[in-house]
Amino acid sequence: MIVLSCKNISKYFGIDMILKDVTFNVNEGEKIGLIGANGAGKSTLFKILTNQMEYDEGELYIDKSKELGYLSQNLSLDSNNTIYTEVLTVFDSLMEMEARLKTLEEKMNEPYDASKVEYHNKIIRDYTTLTELYENRGGYTYKGEISRVLKGLGFTENDFDKPIAILSGGQKTRVALCKLLLRKPEILLLDEPTNHLDLDAIEWLEGYLKEVKGSIVVISHDRFFLDAITNKTVELLGGRVETYNGNYTAFIDLKEKNREVQQKAFDLQQAEIKRQEEIIARYKSFNREKSIKAAESRQKALDKMERLDAPVREAKASRIRFETQIKSGNDVLYIENLKKSFGEKLLFEGLNLDIKREEKIALIGENGRGKTTLFKIIMDKEPSDCGVKVLGKNVFLGYYDQEQSNLNESKAIIDEVWDDFPHMTTTEVRTALAAFLFTGDDVFKKISTLSGGEKCRINLLKLMLSKSNFLLLDEPTNHLDIMSREALEEAILNYDGTIILISHDRYFLNKIINKIYELNEDGVKEYLGNYSYYVEKKTNPHRFEQMEEYSGVTKTQIKLDKKKKREAEKAEREQAKLLKNIENKIAETEETIEELQGQLCLEEVYSNPDKSKEVHQLLQNAENELAELYEQWEEMA
Repeated sequence: MIVLSCKNISKYFGIDMILKDVTFNVNEGEKIGLIGANGAGKSTLFKILTNQMEYDEGELYIDKSKELGYLSQNLSLDSNNTIYTEVLTVFDSLMEMEARLKTLEEKMNEPYDASKVEYHNKIIRDYTTLTELYENRGGYTYKGEISRVLKGLGFTENDFDKPIAILSGGQKTRVALCKLLLRKPEILLLDEPTNHLDLDAIEWLEGYLKEVKGSIVVISHDRFFLDAITNKTVELLGGRVETYNGNYTAFIDLKEKNREVQQKAFDLQQAEIKRQEEIIARYKSFNREKSIKAAESRQKALDKMERLDAPVREAKASRIRFETQIKSGNDVLYIENLKKSFGEKLLFEGLNLDIKREEKIALIGENGRGKTTLFKIIMDKEPSDCGVKVLGKNVFLGYYDQEQSNLNESKAIIDEVWDDFPHMTTTEVRTALAAFLFTGDDVFKKISTLSGGEKCRINLLKLMLSKSNFLLLDEPTNHLDIMSREALEEAILNYDGTIILISHDRYFLNKIINKIYELNEDGVKEYLGNYSYYVEKKTNPHRFEQMEEYSGVTKTQIKLDKKKKREAEKAEREQAKLLKNIENKIAETEETIEELQGQLCLEEVYSNPDKSKEVHQLLQNAENELAELYEQWEEMA
């Protein structure tokens, strides 16, 4: 059963086409992922569906018997309420029932008057009817449901009494999301619902939405989230939509196959059009009545042909490439017994880290645990309470700030980059900006006028140009669309430096990370693997230990094996270095021999017995040295 339908919806802003002939249906119980690049028109489409914006052409149908709920960016929250009382307003009708039931109970406790039999019977009937209605609408469970959803979205019981007025923007968004979920509308529209949620809250939300019986349309760049909850994908590209049955991973496969079919059909039609045009031109060239009529007949048939549109090409992603100017030492960062607190709030203590070159590490933990603070301590922008922090030899730090606080809002884009890298020429700066999709007059836009995604691209460009060998990335995928996230993944995979990153993007973490540090009050706990390994280890902590014991390998033995492996790798590196030195000496000695042999051919040498003898002796010594070097090389190789 269709609960929402768009048919040939089009929307223009002036002469700019935002949406063109958008057509798709939402069936009852379907969970749809609406995806597309930043600026593709996803939020515009949501505003049309919620009557916040008019459309220019097409038809829109929404089942009037279904309630539609939308998580708006303009949050309608009462600043005078606490978190709990604000969420409680969702159940105003139940609280009114409670007051009515209390009144009826008071009337039922009045002395019985035989002359008012009908009055007493009506009270009992009203009480019975209202009690059933109250129970059916969740009257006995709604307070528990409020607590469950608030805690699921990351609030603690100590937060329940906090005034809305003192909350951050992210916390207010979570309160609004909580209210929306508790309303349980039959059609749910969610625009980036995982923003401002930590990993635990995102996973809770996934589980909650899986149980929702109504229809959901969700805009999200979180591919892991889309895979978990959606069964249909609608892609918005070039103002048009294409629909695929399946979650995000299925969409990627189907999209590639669909593109191949579309391109083949388009190419075949174009070839046929060209063939017909050549035949028409040939007929016209004969300039006879019969041939002209044949040309006109074919032209009419060609004009009536329904032309296929060329498959829409995706916009290019930023060409991100991280390189190191200088290679760091093997020991990149050593931290011992680090502690940090703000007043009575302890973030962490007893924190120990030993990070080696080329490691790609994720730092995860609950919101407010101090992940960003740890980054600031590493960069000497925040003092620790106690502990040791040592950066290794030739380590050059690069930092990506999720708040974009290192950008000067009053500067133009080109000046923001150029001021940090004054050695670059105008051409070099503009070429670099073009690689990050800032071209033409766009480079003169003020930073203050840019979107979050555009600011993100500028910071990534500056980070790329810094050629740092140790990157600290704080939520680098925030504000990036899926295409840009994939470009960033590729850049990190090809990076030969060291990375620690904070991210809630589990798809991203799965693809690029080989170690996870979970930050908690007592320091960090290490997990050797990607995000899926971390989840499995947390869910079933003994699973891998059982496998190790079953194979006859103890944890102590594993540690010894790792130590032996590190020692073997170190010895191998030293051996390779010695081998390289010998190869360099061989090359130098061969050059010396060639030079001495050349001297023996000179008249001033072979005509002088003493000089000739001296050169012969040097040549003999060099040849003996070369023979020894070759023996050493053969033994080591």
